[in-house]
Amino acid sequence: MQRTATTCMTQQQLEKYLWGAATALRGTIDAGDYKQYIFPLLFFKRICDVYDEEYEAALTESDGDMEYAAFAEHHHFQVPEGAHWNDVREKTTNIGMAIQEAMRAIEKANPDTLYGIFGDASWTNKNRLSDATLTNLIEHFSQHQLNQANVPDDQLGNAYEYLIKQFADDSGHTAAEFYTNRTVVKLMTLIMDPQPGESVYDPTCGSGGLLLNCALHLKEEGKEYRTLKLYGQEINLITSAIARMNMFMHGIEEFSVVRGDTLARPAFLHNDELKQFNIILANPPYSIKAWDQKGFANDPYGRNIWGTPPQGCADYAFQQHIHQSMDSENGRYAILWPHGILFREMEAKMRRKMVESDQIEAVIGLGPNLFYNSPMEAMILIGNTNKSEERKGRVLFVNGKDQVVENKGQAYLTEKHINKLFKAFQEFIDTPYFSKVASLDEILANDGNMNISFYVKKKTAEDQLPFDEVYKNWELAGRELEVSIENLFEVLK
Repeated sequence: MQRTATTCMTQQQLEKYLWGAATALRGTIDAGDYKQYIFPLLFFKRICDVYDEEYEAALTESDGDMEYAAFAEHHHFQVPEGAHWNDVREKTTNIGMAIQEAMRAIEKANPDTLYGIFGDASWTNKNRLSDATLTNLIEHFSQHQLNQANVPDDQLGNAYEYLIKQFADDSGHTAAEFYTNRTVVKLMTLIMDPQPGESVYDPTCGSGGLLLNCALHLKEEGKEYRTLKLYGQEINLITSAIARMNMFMHGIEEFSVVRGDTLARPAFLHNDELKQFNIILANPPYSIKAWDQKGFANDPYGRNIWGTPPQGCADYAFQQHIHQSMDSENGRYAILWPHGILFREMEAKMRRKMVESDQIEAVIGLGPNLFYNSPMEAMILIGNTNKSEERKGRVLFVNGKDQVVENKGQAYLTEKHINKLFKAFQEFIDTPYFSKVASLDEILANDGNMNISFYVKKKTAEDQLPFDEVYKNWELAGRELEVSIENLFEVLK
């Protein structure tokens, strides 16, 4: 067996090393399935290496007292006897079974924090993963120690996010389920402006990027990020597990990510009512058809305040859930939606009621290709239960369609784009061809239609001409009109 290296790696070396594990699976399983094997193995290795590091520190502190070094209080997570990475590494047959048993033992030893975190991958299916393939994977991960000294939380967290992005690129159509464009996430976080001690919620949290970014944003600003309370719900088992691992990999330990269907069974309740949060960030699944419409029509949590959405499109079920989950005194949300929810006829009555509530603060249109495998244009719907006096009865519309860069069919926002859109939200003013502040009366006169193009005028070819050119055109047109009138008089004579 290879000897485990103990040298520190650069960020680039770490990312290359981790992605090397995924490339070892090429040809054996589908790219879309890499994540359910690589993430659990990475987390398993991290837990064991940190456990060893903590054990050695406690051993040094106690002058070699092994019983003292094994005490639970010296460890973030417990690794039971026989369930260590090195125990699995010694196996030469039925390796999948050994991995599965070790992971289950660790989950059982840490029921409050790690229950179900390794997911339900089919480790024992030798048709998918032979002993030889698993041996190669284990030996690949064994090349480096992933303890705190060699790979601090920040570095591992960044590498984990890199892996999520790579898996999204590699898996195509399944990517949107667990990954949201990080440049859009940054813009949404800036707009929400999370503060220490606040609660942040994502009802469809995917891999947890929106929640995590709030904590990292505070950390970058030098503020106390550990008092932020993070809550997420995710329907997919492996994706919810990835979200939990993502938090731990970044050194975030105060969070609650629950697997479940948010519309059918919301996970976070207080006194049998929906729990309310300071900030809600979400990129919900679009236009889902398989949902319990009948149950929502008689929703026990009172979420159908504007009505029951059609069976073929649950968007306004999520939107009403979000609306009802906002803190009544200081609640705000930024939700990434396709433009359709702004103007679709089938939701007109619900949309009108949403507008009348006067909790919509802004609509920021984004460019195309920000979603994986889709040219669809996105927008950010921003809400607030505590709008400032000057913003009450008004909504800001921003046309940011051109604030985007495309690279190989995948778009992103540059720092300049993010700053421009964020500044527009802060200033809340009319800017020709870019932003418009509309009154609720104006929007309701359009029957609640919030199509951005209704409010932000597009540049015409004439608008783009220099003033002197426009003046010349007007002057020429005037002369032609004079000549036409003179000719008409001549005919009439």
